[in-house]
Amino acid sequence: MTDTLHSISPRDKAEILAQALPYIRKFHGKTIVIKYGGNAMTDPELQADFAEDVVLLKLVGMNPVVVHGGGPQIETALNRLGKKGHFIQGMRVTDAETMEVVEWVLAGEVQQDIVGLIHQAGGKAVGLTGRDGGLIRAQKLRMKDHQDPALEHDVGQVGEIVGIDPGVVKALQDDAFIPVISPIGFGEHNESYNINADMVASKLAMVLQAEKLMLLTNIPGVLNKAGDLLTELSAREIDAFIADGTISGGMLPKIAGALDAAKAGVNAVHIVDGRVPHAMLLEILSDQAFGTMIRNH
Repeated sequence: MTDTLHSISPRDKAEILAQALPYIRKFHGKTIVIKYGGNAMTDPELQADFAEDVVLLKLVGMNPVVVHGGGPQIETALNRLGKKGHFIQGMRVTDAETMEVVEWVLAGEVQQDIVGLIHQAGGKAVGLTGRDGGLIRAQKLRMKDHQDPALEHDVGQVGEIVGIDPGVVKALQDDAFIPVISPIGFGEHNESYNINADMVASKLAMVLQAEKLMLLTNIPGVLNKAGDLLTELSAREIDAFIADGTISGGMLPKIAGALDAAKAGVNAVHIVDGRVPHAMLLEILSDQAFGTMIRNH
């Protein structure tokens, strides 16, 4: 990526910056919630690109809020303990021991890595879990079977969100900090819940009335059955794709949350390929499509 930048003439560089100006003006002061996951989290060069993008967005006057996943890292830690991860309908089954691992991997290792990367790129980040400032209240997820709604799956300490109190996030934003949030909620008896990070990002985007919700993942976006990228999707099209199996597995919670956010007034929801260097910046500051945008109609 750096080599390509060095080969761009100064005039072209100025042109690129000038083209970004309308987008910078349009989104100045607006909140952008970013779900960070997939390959972008495990490749050191892409990690550095991501941190630079987040810091740049903050410096040009936007308010980025990062919600991170950590599936691969959790899997690695469980394997070290001799435990095998198990999923039902895209959700990780979480017993008490797995929950402990989820907490120390997400809130310890992954969150602090991201905070460090943002500092390295010149920003100021603060790590939070759902307990900080009473941010994410949760309860046990009652998961219905897709085929038979009368059937319920027990996925352990997996939570669904009861409420989000964004006070701590707003306080940090106002003070030039970038919040980095681990998707762990707490219940009425102070028990911990593992919550799908896409769902946390979607709900947070609604509560913060974000301008955009960016879901960084390790696929190009939503593909049709022929493997072509669908750059724009409406609610009606999504329903049809779920019904015919085009959208399935881990894509289901991602899409469900994205759709809820679009319906709740988040202006645009983007599913972006985190394997493309600076994909997020290109998606926000240009009219190029680097993923799938979801509209609510």
